[in-house]
Amino acid sequence: MRSHEGLLIGEHFLLGDYAAAEGAIMAGCRFFAGYPITPATEIAERMSTRLPQVGGIYIQMEDELASMNAILGASWSGAKSMTATSGPGFSLMMENLGLGIMLETPCVLVNVQRGGPSTGLPTLVGQQDMMQARWGSHGDYEIIALSPNSPQELFDLTIRAFNLAEKFRTPVLVMTDAEVGHMTERVIIPPPEEIELIQRPLVRKGDVDPDHFRIYRDPKSGDDGDVSPMAIAGEGFRFHVTGLTHDERGYPAMNAEASEWNIKRLVKKIRLHRDEIIQLEERHLEDAEIIVVSYGISARTSLWPIEQAQKEGIRIGYLRLITVWPFPEERIRALAKNIRAFVVPEINDGQILREVERCAAGQAQVIGVNRLGGDILEPQQVLSALRAAAGKPDTAEADMS
Repeated sequence: MRSHEGLLIGEHFLLGDYAAAEGAIMAGCRFFAGYPITPATEIAERMSTRLPQVGGIYIQMEDELASMNAILGASWSGAKSMTATSGPGFSLMMENLGLGIMLETPCVLVNVQRGGPSTGLPTLVGQQDMMQARWGSHGDYEIIALSPNSPQELFDLTIRAFNLAEKFRTPVLVMTDAEVGHMTERVIIPPPEEIELIQRPLVRKGDVDPDHFRIYRDPKSGDDGDVSPMAIAGEGFRFHVTGLTHDERGYPAMNAEASEWNIKRLVKKIRLHRDEIIQLEERHLEDAEIIVVSYGISARTSLWPIEQAQKEGIRIGYLRLITVWPFPEERIRALAKNIRAFVVPEINDGQILREVERCAAGQAQVIGVNRLGGDILEPQQVLSALRAAAGKPDTAEADMS
């Protein structure tokens, strides 16, 4: 049984950002490095108060580049680590996010999205970083990104993010938004013995010869989709950690063979476990003719329009992306064969829409419902799109009255 000392347990009325911080602490996070940025600052503020209460370390860095680097270093010292940011800070973290992927470093990055580009809308909502989450760093790789739609899920999915990071030895993103981050709702925090925590695979002294330790799987072993055990810095193992293409010992290897081995391993360890990683919420899909695909606050905005459309006799299904990356390609392809259209509400110019279009491959129409940041979607916008997809006249004026 884990200790309850310093942990917040029970039923609370919490800001979403605070719920993310509490989820991190419950997951075992004991190091946070960050730089204040709206609307993610409350996560840093909460961690600055709470981490010392549970024996952890909080450090405010000089910028977001240093913040991402710091959590990578902390992770190699054995700590579970996290940072939080938004918009411009997320852009600054991209290079070191790629470093974390190449080094196979477990850590968590929470992005409380606001409107962009550039400084954009610091205090107002957006969902404009969703494609950047997948493709923001250079090179080929896979990423895991989760999208909560409530303070409760910010708590739950932050824990899940740490578990996925530890299991697959990779940075994991929590892609929330300003509306969910600044929303205050009931959050139920169970005692720690009721929460499953996953710890990274470790190698200890005595397990192997420290002078002949291979920090990555042997490329000739055929198990390049597996996750290599991790050695903690300072425990006596002789190994090298570098962002350069490297061999199984971690030492630089500047050749095509090593590159092929590295990239395949980074990609396979996620792709071969997609079914375990991908999490969806599905409703009324069995006989649906129209399916709403959404995430975060936009998925919540879609619930009333779906209910109204169903009352009008339109068969509407609901597919919420709790895991956005890896994208649920197979599920979208299977659904596309039997429906008229997907409707994709999001606060951007159609980012996840393009993924749905790619997977639908012309088998079903794909309709975007978009707002370019600053406010949530109007429910009427979604309802009008549902009617259009079903070929029914829009009665917006009657609805508004």
